[in-house]
Amino acid sequence: MTPLGRWDTIVSSIAYWPNDVVMKTYTPKAEDIDHRWWLVDAEGVPLGRLASKIARVIRGKHKPMFTPHLDTGDYVVVINASKVRLTGNKADQKTYFRHSGYMGGGKEIPFKRMIQTHPERVIERAVRGMLPKNNLGRQLRQKLRVYPDGEHPHQGQSPEPLTV
Repeated sequence: MTPLGRWDTIVSSIAYWPNDVVMKTYTPKAEDIDHRWWLVDAEGVPLGRLASKIARVIRGKHKPMFTPHLDTGDYVVVINASKVRLTGNKADQKTYFRHSGYMGGGKEIPFKRMIQTHPERVIERAVRGMLPKNNLGRQLRQKLRVYPDGEHPHQGQSPEPLTV
């Protein structure tokens, strides 16, 4: 064995690496990213399945050019949010918690009251929990539009139907 040990074999193998092999990581540019619009009907669909599918599309993971630190996702319009369902006893047991920031300022809202008063918040909170908790996640949340009934003002964007 040589005085340098295995070091000289490592150096010699690096020295004989072919120079024409170049590994580059593809990063899409802003003009390469195509943001499409999707329409999702939430009637009778379980909330978790719906939220995971929406979060995947908003994040852009369904595209081959997905990059974790860029916004490569699409816009999603959800209709019939008031008709989303939960499986098992979750409709009776699920609660939403929020806090005002003051002592004793915690409030728990049952799912049944939330779906009656603000059905869009149920889907927005479920999708929010599946997106990154940083600046990119806050930017991606703006790509979700939820409406409690079957009408929406986004016909001009001609959204394509997305099956869940």
